[in-house]
Amino acid sequence: MTDYVTLAKTIAALTDGETDTVSLMATLACEVHHSDDRFDWTGFYRVAGPDLLKIGPYQGGHGCLTIPFSRGVCGAAARTGEVQLVPDVEAFPGHIACASSTRSELVLPVWNGSGRLLGVFDIDSDQPDAFTQEDTDALSEILKKTFAPVA
Repeated sequence: MTDYVTLAKTIAALTDGETDTVSLMATLACEVHHSDDRFDWTGFYRVAGPDLLKIGPYQGGHGCLTIPFSRGVCGAAARTGEVQLVPDVEAFPGHIACASSTRSELVLPVWNGSGRLLGVFDIDSDQPDAFTQEDTDALSEILKKTFAPVA
């Protein structure tokens, strides 16, 4: 399991004073990805237009290049503004299989300090039911603290 206390401190130290969205996304994706063996793909999909996400910084194999808000787990998180904790991606209506190895997924909306949706933070696992409420709560807090300074 991830040591979220240490991870939060590390990310805070690495991103202190940084307001560039891409730099923050790249750093967070790298640190989170390498913090836990459950995390097979870790990255961001950025809001790139009305109802459209495009791939952002990530760690792992290739990801989908674009995802409409109307499709998949990432689209659902962007469309609803709510965390998507999916223990079995095969049971999620409209799941997009960017990687055939994905079994479970956690997607969190990413907001800036003004309340504007910047994108979603997507973590895939090759293990079924890999994510917990602890993951959701800790990562939500890290995202909030990291992206709040962004205008």
